[in-house]
Amino acid sequence: MIPMMLVKFLLAMLPIIWLIVALSRLKMPSHTACLSALAITAVLALAIWKLSPVNTAAAALEGSLNALWPICLVIVAALFTYNLTLKTGAMEQIKKMLAGISNDKRVLTLIIGWGFGNFMEGMAGFGTAVAIPASMLAGIGMNPINAVVACLVVNSTPTAFGSVGVPTTVLSTVTDLEHITMAGYIALIQCILTFISPFIMVYIIGGGKKAFKGMLPMLLTASLSFTLPWFFVARYLGPELPDIIGSICSILCMIAASRIFKTDSDKEYLIETSGQGDLKNQKSSSAAKVSITPKEGVKAWAPFILIFILLTLTSTICPPINNLIKPIKSSFLIYPGEGGKPLAFSWINTPGVMIFISAFIGGIIQGAGIADIIGVFCGTLKKYWKTIVTICAVLAIAKIMTYSGMIKDIAEMLVKATGPVYPFVSPLIGVLGAFITGSGTSTCVLFGELQKETAQQLGLNVYWITAANVFGAGIGKMVCPQGIAIGTGAVNEVGSESKVLGAVFKYFIFYALLAGVICLAGSFIFKI
Repeated sequence: MIPMMLVKFLLAMLPIIWLIVALSRLKMPSHTACLSALAITAVLALAIWKLSPVNTAAAALEGSLNALWPICLVIVAALFTYNLTLKTGAMEQIKKMLAGISNDKRVLTLIIGWGFGNFMEGMAGFGTAVAIPASMLAGIGMNPINAVVACLVVNSTPTAFGSVGVPTTVLSTVTDLEHITMAGYIALIQCILTFISPFIMVYIIGGGKKAFKGMLPMLLTASLSFTLPWFFVARYLGPELPDIIGSICSILCMIAASRIFKTDSDKEYLIETSGQGDLKNQKSSSAAKVSITPKEGVKAWAPFILIFILLTLTSTICPPINNLIKPIKSSFLIYPGEGGKPLAFSWINTPGVMIFISAFIGGIIQGAGIADIIGVFCGTLKKYWKTIVTICAVLAIAKIMTYSGMIKDIAEMLVKATGPVYPFVSPLIGVLGAFITGSGTSTCVLFGELQKETAQQLGLNVYWITAANVFGAGIGKMVCPQGIAIGTGAVNEVGSESKVLGAVFKYFIFYALLAGVICLAGSFIFKI
């Protein structure tokens, strides 16, 4: 029995192993690697797991449709928003405004990547927390690969409360565990990595520990101003608001701190703006730094302000509007086999639609004509079709592996092999799910009940172990192909996926191992 379990485990791992080899060793383009992995997955499902051809095709179709709506919708909307700000010149205005806050790359990285990125994760999720901040960081002159890596790393812990708490809410639903209690355990298990994430981000952008020089007050401000409200909101209010309230507090505190604490910058950490030269030569004149009026500033930020307003008004924070538009959806049964459930398409109450509306209105405010907006949209689709193909292929792989039983065989082998040290492995199962699906929510659906049942069998705290699942899911998103594709697409580095994977991998290993140690220590040392 054990040998057969091992054989099936190894066979089920083949698509994952192939993706790792294809991306990191063979340097294949992401869309090619994922399409070939899809073919391998389909063959295995047909030949070994005896999934019928009809069900295999249906599973792939369901995954692709789920990828297109809402995931690719959000990604295209985010990229369209950014490209439109380039077209209207708003991004250059934003760069000037940011230079008015600070001319230090490290400070701007914290404000945009940490503060604004966490806000986007809390409000929208689905890749926006990587796509928009990374594109903004690259747009103000930072190394695009480092920008993507930094955003992928710090997007790990906010995942649990992303999209107004959807992953945690889903986890509570599938495990039948109380959602506020669950949110408190998730905040507890993630608080250490959440606190150190701004330090890691500056380390990445600044090229090592030398980047910490003169930055300790800003780093502590960034960490504490997010982590403290984030923790207490999760503990006492539940999963919907931690990322949102934490990020708003953090952004305001960091802007204030940048006025109080002067960082010790040299040329290496100064940004440049088009036609204005080195900002080091502009310190003597605040007018040289910021030459735009408040009205122009609001105009430049209009799409992002509208994104905040619309996502807030249509979220569960505003029940009257949310309840009005939430029922506007369609459901279709795509997969006819065992375990198949209707696939729901929310036509209005989805982040991508709100982002598109915000971008369109924001573009009009910024002076773009209808022809300009349509042109930018078509150009975005043309430029990023490979990213769309990659994401569709990955979700198709995930659905085939789930319906065929491949995912279950992988997880069960890990449980059997680990026994007493299962708490260390528990977040790693979440890592696996997110690597395949690219989604914290999907990972909770895949493995939530498995984690709960295993915890009960081993006499462990079910809240702690199930919290480890979504903890690991956030970490796994660092290296999932679709997440990397989102990042490279956002910074105009399509084809550089292998570079990003190589750069982010060491941080992924560090986070994954530390997550395992935290979960193990919590179970057996602190008796949580």
